[in-house]
Amino acid sequence: MRKRYTKEFKAEVVLELLKEEKTISEITAQRGIHSNQLMRWKAVALKGFPSLFGDERKEASANKANQEKQFD
Repeated sequence: MRKRYTKEFKAEVVLELLKEEKTISEITAQRGIHSNQLMRWKAVALKGFPSLFGDERKEASANKANQEKQFD
């Protein structure tokens, strides 16, 4: 059976990794996660960081304008 992790757990583990207080090996041993999986979670987190600082109103307006162009 495949293990399932919550998004909160993933965020907690990635944050622990980014703090660099422990090695990857220490984190994987303590948490029972394979290092490849941990590195995938880290990549997803780093890729998503820029969207955290975006202006949602501008993005919503741009999306709405694009949708209106498609229907015209």
